[in-house]
Amino acid sequence: MTTFDERERAFENLFAHDAAIRFRAYARRNRLLGLWAAEQLGKTGEDAERYAKTVVMADFEEVGDEDVLRKVSGDFACGGLRIRVAEVRARMDELLAEALEQVKLES
Repeated sequence: MTTFDERERAFENLFAHDAAIRFRAYARRNRLLGLWAAEQLGKTGEDAERYAKTVVMADFEEVGDEDVLRKVSGDFACGGLRIRVAEVRARMDELLAEALEQVKLES
């Protein structure tokens, strides 16, 4: 194997590792967001955990964050909460940074 092939393989491995970290971080962020939203909705214990799982699953509907944002914002509206979409989006950003740190520490 040539040095070029070794470097190519190393870059491919790094890319795969980074993609796995990103996937886990976004899933973690969505779970944390779900727990935060559950708290806002007055859910606790197992109900909060179940709700957090629905937020994680919502991310598989389409590419990007809009599906998660739509889910949480819609649930807030149905629950009679007046939490702005911008606030949910800001919380998502904060939680992504937290989730990335957590996932990196686990790796």
